[in-house]
Amino acid sequence: MKPLLEDLVQTPIPTRHGEFILHYYSNSLDRKEHIALVKGEVAHQDNVPVRIHSECFTGDVLGSRRCDCGEQLDMAMHLIDQADCGVLIYLRQEGRGIGLLKKLQAYNLQDQGMDTVDANLHLGYQADEREYGIAALILESLQIQSIKLITNNPEKIEGLKKLGVNIAGRIPIEVIANTDNLGYLQTKAKKMAHWLFQTQNEQD
Repeated sequence: MKPLLEDLVQTPIPTRHGEFILHYYSNSLDRKEHIALVKGEVAHQDNVPVRIHSECFTGDVLGSRRCDCGEQLDMAMHLIDQADCGVLIYLRQEGRGIGLLKKLQAYNLQDQGMDTVDANLHLGYQADEREYGIAALILESLQIQSIKLITNNPEKIEGLKKLGVNIAGRIPIEVIANTDNLGYLQTKAKKMAHWLFQTQNEQD
């Protein structure tokens, strides 16, 4: 049986990156509160800029410098605003899918010398446990023909393609590393094959 997705509420949200329409979804897969910020007319359109952003409380809300999540969220909204068309899907899968508690425990392991991948594995999880089935359903519900995915993550592209999402291209979203997240970004580039060319240059 195909999972059910319902667009329960749509409401305008003015932001410093312009006005978006916020869509609040319910679903039969995980019952979490996933949302999409939509700018412009996206139905039946090709090459729509889309960012699929997984929740990061520490980065998105607190402005933590341990990761690049908050800056990526801000940059993605800016890119979509500049294009005057696009979608930011915000998925509730904190800590690459392991949840806030385990992510914070992983932080402590990182402070003891592990990298972000090894910390997750030590806690009994995969390096990345995120899933994108809900995102694919949201894109389908918005009737988008094809997207340009705002990402540095090749696994995200392949995962979405397997779910039937038509990805016409990629828009890079690389932020400038700082002293607190350089090791984290280097690990993503080295062990998770993320396209992070500035970070790779820091290693040379």
